[in-house]
Amino acid sequence: MRFLADLHVHSRFSRATSRSLSLPSLHAAARRKGLTVVGTGDITHPAWLEEVAAQLEPAEPGLFRLRPELAAAADQDVPAACRGEVRFVLQGEVASIYRHDGAVRKVHNLVFCPDLPAARRLLATLDRLGNVRSDGRPILGLASRDVLEVALGSGAGTHLIPAHIWTPWFSLLGSRSGYDSVEACFGDLTGHIFALETGLSSDPAMNRRLSSLDRFALLSNSDAHSAANLGREATEFDAALDYRALFESLRGAARGAPGFRGTVEYFPEEGKYHWDGHRRCGCRLAPAESRAAEGRCPACGAPVTIGVLHRVEALADRAQGGRPLSARPFARLVPLAEVVGECLGAGRASRRVEAVCERLLAEVGPELAVLRDAPPEDIARVAGAVVAEAIRRVRKGRVLVDPGYDGAFGTVHIFRPEERCDAVGHRPVAPCPARRLDRIGRSD
Repeated sequence: MRFLADLHVHSRFSRATSRSLSLPSLHAAARRKGLTVVGTGDITHPAWLEEVAAQLEPAEPGLFRLRPELAAAADQDVPAACRGEVRFVLQGEVASIYRHDGAVRKVHNLVFCPDLPAARRLLATLDRLGNVRSDGRPILGLASRDVLEVALGSGAGTHLIPAHIWTPWFSLLGSRSGYDSVEACFGDLTGHIFALETGLSSDPAMNRRLSSLDRFALLSNSDAHSAANLGREATEFDAALDYRALFESLRGAARGAPGFRGTVEYFPEEGKYHWDGHRRCGCRLAPAESRAAEGRCPACGAPVTIGVLHRVEALADRAQGGRPLSARPFARLVPLAEVVGECLGAGRASRRVEAVCERLLAEVGPELAVLRDAPPEDIARVAGAVVAEAIRRVRKGRVLVDPGYDGAFGTVHIFRPEERCDAVGHRPVAPCPARRLDRIGRSD
């Protein structure tokens, strides 16, 4: 079975998340996006785990569905064209802050459990070792290697996958608090790590420049803090719909085994740590510019935050474009509301944009299907020729990007300023010259 999965989300119990983030809202959002499998988020929080136990019921082995009465209520605003199957996998994120090899490490890791008893054993052990009640993503003084040991001890089939591995402040390979290799982080238990989450500010092409990552499946997830952001990145499978098949697909990906098909990505420049910079001064630097400035802000002299591209270049042992034979394909997309918003000259949350997006979902299908697969003529029939042209350009990578830096998201522009974009009047749009994404740089 071919399907899309988003395996890293959160609940309303995590800091800086939507207060309306619930299992019914995740179920409805997954259907609207076209996702079949989503994480529950936050299984290490006692109150949320009990909600999970009360509101979900077993489906296929290791997977769960929303109880029918809750699903019926959640589906009231979901268009019929978007009502595919939705399954949940038990998932959480643990933040580890600890000292190792003479440095303070801050690493986030995802944990997955095959059933509720394993999740409860995991929670009980972590509860003895730190405070799991103050945040859905608990902050523990437990080394990543020891979190992995706890996960393995909670039962067969429990897995750990390092999260957003390049984020400067909180990740396995981050410039501010990470390591230079997976082995340095997990030591004698490294063999149990078979997949890595690449994060919004990188994509597989960047990661494959490190031959040390060849043996890992590279997956992408949203890390959604609201239902609206679900599926902004996702992982594609062609496997049986059950927990074991899902993770066996990832485990065998580096050997070329079937099951793991690839990923759906942000343009990495849109991620908020892609380039180096100092947000307080509005200073955004390409890696070469940052090196020339000796890592200092040209405006104030303070150290800049070293971004993902710079860090990848520092550790890479392959030239740009290098890749192993086992590399999977991936697609870069722009969220539908951003595409329509640019066409209408309106904010992504405006009523005009929402109305066009709703028509597309009702008449064409879920968001990811609209962005990836829908025939342009169907999109044009519902939303106009300009929206169809915008989606065609995104599919071909014909975009202009202002890279994100130091916690500020980047922006993607589909049309040049001089181009006329009016999705209501269907005014003709001048063709955009083909550009290689890696040559676009700043649009200014």
